[in-house]
Amino acid sequence: MMRSQQQDHRQRDLLSCAIHELSALVMNLLRSPPTPMHSAGQSPLRTKITAMGFAWLMLGISVSLMLCGSVTFFLGFMLMPWVVGLLMVFSVAGIVSTISMFGRRILCSVMAPPPPTKDITEWKVL
Repeated sequence: MMRSQQQDHRQRDLLSCAIHELSALVMNLLRSPPTPMHSAGQSPLRTKITAMGFAWLMLGISVSLMLCGSVTFFLGFMLMPWVVGLLMVFSVAGIVSTISMFGRRILCSVMAPPPPTKDITEWKVL
C-alpha cells in the first residue's frame, strides 16, 4: 500500500517536472533572441527564423499541448463519475435531512401538550 502511494507521488512529480521543463522550453523559444555583443567596428548580427522553422515550432507546441490536454481530459473523464456520485449523495442527504427536520417539527407540534390556560373566574381583580 505504501509503495503504490510513493510510486504515484513519484509519477506525479515526474509529470509536473516534465510539464515545467516543456513550458520553460517553449517560453525560451518564443522569447526574442538576445542581441549579441558587438565591437565598435561590427554591426549587430540578427538571427532570423525561417517560415519552415516557425511552422515546425508551432507544430511541436500544438502537439505537446494536445498531449497534455488529452491527459487532463482523460483524468477528468475518469474522475467525473466520482464527482457526480458525491453530488448525488450530498443532495439526497440534504433532502432527507430537510424532510426529517420538517417531520420533527410537525410531530413535536402535534404531540406537545397544550399550554396551560387559566379560567377567567380564577383571575383576581385588583
